[in-house]
Amino acid sequence: MLPFAEDIHAADCISKSELLNQDAELQEVHGYLRSCDPTGERFATVLRDTIDQLLNGEATGRYDWKTLFKTEKTHAGTLVEINLQREFKFNDGGDVADGRHPMDYRILGIDVDCKFSQDFGGWMIPPETMGYLCLLVWADDYQSAWSAGLFRVRQEWLNTGRNRDRKLTVKAEHRDKILWLHHKAELPKNVLLHLPESTRNQILLPGGRKGQQRVIELFRRVQNQRIGRGAIRTAAQQLDYMARLREGKGRARTVLRNEGILIVGPYSRHQAIARQLGATVPHRGEFVSFRVAEAKAHHGARPRVELDGRYWVLADPGDPEEVAPQLPKVTAESES
Repeated sequence: MLPFAEDIHAADCISKSELLNQDAELQEVHGYLRSCDPTGERFATVLRDTIDQLLNGEATGRYDWKTLFKTEKTHAGTLVEINLQREFKFNDGGDVADGRHPMDYRILGIDVDCKFSQDFGGWMIPPETMGYLCLLVWADDYQSAWSAGLFRVRQEWLNTGRNRDRKLTVKAEHRDKILWLHHKAELPKNVLLHLPESTRNQILLPGGRKGQQRVIELFRRVQNQRIGRGAIRTAAQQLDYMARLREGKGRARTVLRNEGILIVGPYSRHQAIARQLGATVPHRGEFVSFRVAEAKAHHGARPRVELDGRYWVLADPGDPEEVAPQLPKVTAESES
């Protein structure tokens, strides 16, 4: 038995609030997902990681969605579905033995299908989902934005499928029937994609055995911005890409600290330092670099932090380079 009441199907003019009030399962799943991820950070991280997984910059050096093969773009929906299930530990959907069409997930005992599109409104909905809930997900690296919402699949809200497998799309005028979890939210930025070409070329140096230098250039030239693991992987193009970041002879933290540049990671102690300085604070899986200077009278009352027994501020362009202090030791990068 489909969960959506038959009398709802007959009421084309019913208001959205009335429709939602009569669809207890829609409200229930929506409330559960919101409780699992109130800010949307977990959803956003999954989408960022999935796009980076497709780009596979570690092996390919790619950073632009347009460079993906058609088959890779087609595979994106499957990866989003898998990675969301891993993150939120959704149960598998019903199977044929239940006398129902198999959906992707079962959330609170309710079958939910998952559809992803890189084009907003381009979700391809198969006929067998009719009457079920769909989790509609969109992400766009060029806009650095994403959305996710729940939609009760109804024939009158869909465009007729003209493709070979008769898949349907949501009519533009009925996208207001989507109950958004998060809409046009911020997607962690694909830093390399959004850099000026001249800067990107200074980072992505051609040739082998340049991984360490590319990582150093990334954090030297992209300061006070969140840099995700995907960008580090693409710059390093090495399996041990995080080793390029750590303290050690010739490695990024040591080389750049001698230039007054700190690289803070997604650890509470590092985040506190960035916050105290008024710098950008890294989130899960992100790192931020910024140049510091020992606090002097001309810095006035600007935010400062005590490290190595001295007070430091974010450096002005005119401040001379000086060796930056050591950051507090934290858990290994690989654990973040």
